[in-house]
Amino acid sequence: MARQNLGELEQVVLLALLRLGGTAHGASIRAEILGRTGRSITPGAIYPTLDRLEARGLLRSRLGEPTPERGGRARRHFTVTAAGLREVRAAWRQTSALAAGVAALKRGRRDA
Repeated sequence: MARQNLGELEQVVLLALLRLGGTAHGASIRAEILGRTGRSITPGAIYPTLDRLEARGLLRSRLGEPTPERGGRARRHFTVTAAGLREVRAAWRQTSALAAGVAALKRGRRDA
């Protein structure tokens, strides 16, 4: 299968999902991103990104059981596929290779 370069948000979403054990629902993915990066991702951004990743075969989803409260909705749970893991690894290798040796990124350096 040909490489499918990941956008920055797609990479962040896949990494957060992997940090959560590879399977999670949208709200927990958003919370993980916020907790780790300080970046707030709106539902209007996360769900289209998850849908796009699923359409590309990089994750899959299933509908869970409805929440116990009255009128509770079923949550959609997302799981990273083998192809998704390959793509996030490849994106990480590219980023790491590009950043390697960049003096401005080394600890102790002040902003330019």
